[in-house]
Amino acid sequence: MTTLRTVAPARPTSRPAPAGGPFTGAVAAEWTKLWSVRSTWWTLLAGVLVMAATAGQLAIYAANANTDDDPTNNPGVGTVGSVVIGSLDLTQYAVLALGLLAITSEYATGTIRTTLRCTPSRGRMLLAKAVVVAVVTFLFGLLLGGVGALVAGPVLGRWGRVPVAGTLGDVLAAAVYLALVAVLALGLAAALRGAVLTLTVLLAVLMIVPLSLQEPRITVLTRIADAFPGVAGAHFMAGDSDPYPAAVGLLLLAGWTVAALALGRAALRRRDA
Repeated sequence: MTTLRTVAPARPTSRPAPAGGPFTGAVAAEWTKLWSVRSTWWTLLAGVLVMAATAGQLAIYAANANTDDDPTNNPGVGTVGSVVIGSLDLTQYAVLALGLLAITSEYATGTIRTTLRCTPSRGRMLLAKAVVVAVVTFLFGLLLGGVGALVAGPVLGRWGRVPVAGTLGDVLAAAVYLALVAVLALGLAAALRGAVLTLTVLLAVLMIVPLSLQEPRITVLTRIADAFPGVAGAHFMAGDSDPYPAAVGLLLLAGWTVAALALGRAALRRRDA
């Protein structure tokens, strides 16, 4: 009797490419990595707590600044949306941390080498990280705006105004701003590779240098400060028309973000992991 031998099917020599293409696979990998590290969740929690605390504090200041018992005599106290935007001065640093940790944590642990083996194209890898960071921080910005509005509204009480369309517009503008500065942080982090150094540069670019230029109240220096990303973002969120329209502020901020990504891309190409 002859025994038939069963031939095992040949094992594939490589895993099939993702159905959506290499870039979709890179985005999926970055998405998984971002949510698999504990620092992401701690950063998000810190952002929510800072937003709630800062919005409550600013709302208390605004309410206490009114000495007239009749709110109709002083309706210009401010809106809930203005409190939300004002709270971003501190809250944005939690979002910046989320953006820069998306790549500096990999340099710190050495996992960047594994990332580059999985996604050899460094430009594709950085762009995939940028997409993930932008989406996450935009949605997180909407959440932060909602938290800030929910806290500021009751604290302001009769001294606050909550125009629905205006408040939604302020929350949306805050989310766009946070998404852009988070990607800006990612680009700088790709170039600088260190979390502390990147955060120091961000602090200087977003706050210290513009404030230093504005302090002497010299017109030329003030105009230079207006071109910095933090100031441009503030003009965008406030809907200013002076010194330039809000749309120009958004374009300036977006330009800084693209420049930071280009800088990070160039650094990734020239240096070893």
